[in-house]
Amino acid sequence: MAEMPAAAQVLVDFEPKHEFFVGIDSDGCAMDAMDIKHLECFTPAYILAWDLQPVSTLARETAVFVNLGSITRGLNRWLALRQLLDLLRDRAEVAERGVVIPDYPELTDFIDSSYPLSDKGLAAWAAENPSETADRMIRWGDDVNRRIAEMVHGAGPFPGVREAMEAMDGKVDQIVVSATPLEALEREWSEHGLAQFMGVIAGQEMGGKAQHVHYGAKGKYADGEHIMLIGDAPGDRDAAAKEEVLYYPILPGKEKFSWKRFREEALGRFLDGTFAGDYQAMLIDEFNALLPAEVPWETVSGDRTVRMPSVKH
Repeated sequence: MAEMPAAAQVLVDFEPKHEFFVGIDSDGCAMDAMDIKHLECFTPAYILAWDLQPVSTLARETAVFVNLGSITRGLNRWLALRQLLDLLRDRAEVAERGVVIPDYPELTDFIDSSYPLSDKGLAAWAAENPSETADRMIRWGDDVNRRIAEMVHGAGPFPGVREAMEAMDGKVDQIVVSATPLEALEREWSEHGLAQFMGVIAGQEMGGKAQHVHYGAKGKYADGEHIMLIGDAPGDRDAAAKEEVLYYPILPGKEKFSWKRFREEALGRFLDGTFAGDYQAMLIDEFNALLPAEVPWETVSGDRTVRMPSVKH
């Protein structure tokens, strides 16, 4: 486990009120805000900041694949930026246009540093490692945040989310676990009246989702079968596995069905101890089948396999 961010102390201090705990991801899981953020905010900012205008159509298609339609769905924004540039660099159609995507080693240096992969972490790292690319990374991150603040309003919860939270209320401790900046989370969850159900709203400043679960829940409940993470991305699945807790997937494109099934079926299994095992395995198999691990386009290297990026901290 990486060094605990100071902002995560609120999770460490979180005290259970019930025997069960559920951590709920925000964008694309509880909130129908993931598509608008990536299509209208992240993707235009990628093209502008990283000089992708000559391959804008390919960049847009690749960004959607990275952030929404593959095993890398839901990646931290800095990991997703590197993934996007790496895939474009190896995309045959980009090479055919004579477009060269620079390596930007500073991006990897930041990812591999001990600094949190957040806006504040980047600012601290850039202060010690000044460069044109570091400045560009900051401008890009600030531009994404500005676009989200301007664009994303009224993007509320998926059908069935509020009903599921009401069903858990009084039985389960609920917190938000998200890679989104805290300011945006607090604004969005309060705007739609869901913050009232949450014991903590945890954003990127408090670490990754595995850290959120670790600090907020581990050692505070009877065992891992009393702790659940609800998410819509493979990273959420892997965070649950890392912390040896349960995972309930929200199926991309089938969010209404997923939340209805959670309220009517999975929640009861969670509370009576029959969720783990074959039932959870069935859900995860169904989820995995929706998110491909190969790119659908021709590559320069000939390798179409998509690998989940790893970080050293």
